[in-house]
Amino acid sequence: MSKSQVRKDKNPMNFSRATAFLKSIAASFFLSAALFMLVCSLAQAQKLLTEEGGGQALTALTRLQSNSTAPTPHNADGTPDLSGLWGPDKNFMYDISSALKPGETLPLQEWAAKASKEHMSKDDPNVRCRPSGIPRMTPYPWKIIQTPKLIVFLYEGGTHGYRQIFLDGRSHSKDLDPTYYGESIGHWEGDTLVVDTIGFNDVFWFDGAGHPHTEKLHIIERVRRPDLGHLTMDVTIDDPGAYTRPFTVYGHMAQLVNTEIMEYICDENNVDLPHIVGKDSRK
Repeated sequence: MSKSQVRKDKNPMNFSRATAFLKSIAASFFLSAALFMLVCSLAQAQKLLTEEGGGQALTALTRLQSNSTAPTPHNADGTPDLSGLWGPDKNFMYDISSALKPGETLPLQEWAAKASKEHMSKDDPNVRCRPSGIPRMTPYPWKIIQTPKLIVFLYEGGTHGYRQIFLDGRSHSKDLDPTYYGESIGHWEGDTLVVDTIGFNDVFWFDGAGHPHTEKLHIIERVRRPDLGHLTMDVTIDDPGAYTRPFTVYGHMAQLVNTEIMEYICDENNVDLPHIVGKDSRK
């Protein structure tokens, strides 16, 4: 190798070009790594949104389920003890048609079917912090407090609302003001709590799919606790103003442990509305 060749190989310009080349390779590597991490993060986010159908809140609750099959607890009077903290059933959140028996469809009247298609998520009363009504649930815990004459449902989500189920033998009131949760009268049939509710307003939707109802709505719930860790709820919906016949949806809720309901004020710093577009198609 000649001296001129040695001097040429040591030319600062060639060294700068090599350095720039290495920097471009490093930049490409880090950009690829960043893109890979972004894709993984998006995939994980999508997994959280879809694996339970309810986003991070609902997914977090599944990790708190007791899944216990121990015997059903009973009260001193022999009735099942329904009290405790429970998670929601996603089929009662997004589209109640998912809670029908296989092969069944919602018996919607023509106007109600049209309204369901036209209802957009941004107009959902629940999104606007109105009570969810019955049987709709939110992706947050709810609690049952049970006494011999009164059962109370406490809801963390939505408006932090509650339901009272009277077990004192009373009859329905004659002149009810329409409300989101109506008036609920209950009684026991063996190990089943039967709840008869009337007096609804027509404001809330049954689900995120926008299924409507009218003030003619009459709901009968049959609640059972087959074992320590599970609750079932058969909900028969009779609304001759919006549906051609009564129908029943079936819910399954899991007991939650090592947690409690928290204060949740829906309309405080509610920044979601401007970002909600289209229609929620989750089932």
